[in-house]
Amino acid sequence: MTLVPEEIAEQQADITRLLLHHIHAPLPGDQYIRGILPPPPSAEAIRVVTGGESAVEAGVLTVWEVPLRASGDSQDLIGGEHVLSILRTLLAGTHVYSSSRIDTVMGMTLIHVDPAQVTPVDPGEFDNAFTILRTLTSPWTEEQPDPRLRGFLLQGPDRMRLYVDHAEDTDVIAVDVRPSGALTALLAALPSLIEEEERAIRGGVDDPHCSRLIDLTDW
Repeated sequence: MTLVPEEIAEQQADITRLLLHHIHAPLPGDQYIRGILPPPPSAEAIRVVTGGESAVEAGVLTVWEVPLRASGDSQDLIGGEHVLSILRTLLAGTHVYSSSRIDTVMGMTLIHVDPAQVTPVDPGEFDNAFTILRTLTSPWTEEQPDPRLRGFLLQGPDRMRLYVDHAEDTDVIAVDVRPSGALTALLAALPSLIEEEERAIRGGVDDPHCSRLIDLTDW
């Protein structure tokens, strides 16, 4: 089993946390973040899913795969603010992509972004205000939550897929949940539920972003 390095897994989790509010706050073109996906190993990247405010059908969603290295041989990782700036450029106006950069994943259009070809939009006044407020209310800590959220995908009415890892293991587990369910109980039980092998869906999972899938929509 191939795993991504811990530094990549941690960066994917940090970017997910930074961009979460854009499921409500629009991006250019009235686009919203509908998911953030950890690419299959050994890709050092993040995949951001965008679409209309209530879009969940795969055919109307776009996945942007952004490399996490500032350049191919760089040791520096780009952060959530940089990813957001790239997205704003990509979503503003019309862009033409070569066929070699366009693919599909889970029925969604996948575009492999070349950051060298994108001029990021500088953060605005309200971006910086949000950074100040977020830092004061949710300060960074060296201690990572367990399970750690590496991504998510809004899949339809009352259904969301979480991508998590657990217990110092960067292997990604997908968990389907109902947002209208017993959230307090579910979140408290999640660390133990994802360890129960019998809950994993058998027969293969049509999702390259995880090694196994657990369905907790009826929990």
